Amino acid sequence: MSKAYDPVPLKGFRRRDPAEMVELACAFRDQLRLRRTVREYSEDPVPAEVIDACIEAASTAPNGANKQPWHFVVVRDPKLKREICEAAEEEERDFYENRAPPEWLEALAALGTDEKKPFLEEAPVLIAIFAESYAVENDKKFKNYYVSESVGIATGMLITGLHHAGLVTLTHTPSPMGFLNEILDRPKNERPFLMLVVGYPSDKAVVPNITKKSLLEIVTYR
Repeated sequence: MSKAYDPVPLKGFRRRDPAEMVELACAFRDQLRLRRTVREYSEDPVPAEVIDACIEAASTAPNGANKQPWHFVVVRDPKLKREICEAAEEEERDFYENRAPPEWLEALAALGTDEKKPFLEEAPVLIAIFAESYAVENDKKFKNYYVSESVGIATGMLITGLHHAGLVTLTHTPSPMGFLNEILDRPKNERPFLMLVVGYPSDKAVVPNITKKSLLEIVTYR
């Protein structure tokens, strides 16, 4: 049901001088340059308050018509993590053995990935992110708008928040991911968007030796 436009004054914004803006922007850039995808996790528990605060931060993301078409399932239960791992590895085996074209496998080989996903059990927290295709209220369906874009932005903010809080993450997207609806008992108006693996890196964690494109390679000034 639509609601009348009811504007309120903008609060919380403080205009900064250019020098301070540059300092803050560069500090933020330098912190995010340290973010890496991690595949080896410590079993050390993560404070629930940290996860909740980061999800709340992600939920402030801009989204289509303010429909907020996302749902986050925080998984800590070892049994559920094992079920998710087994189902994901089954899909991954089919992908690597039957569905992935050679050029894709070649690209993945440089990153050292394969069908084995032990981090889904080892990490203390999994966050299953679901995209709500449509809303249901009183048995009526209501359309959501720009769902993928909205959930993608929220996911990026969540990853950034977790890194800022001192954790590492991995984005996992086995295809298809319908098993998550069944294992996590989510309704059919939600589709799995991404599985986020969260925790502390193990003492033996390693990452691929990769570089990022330079600013001039990714930006055009007109």
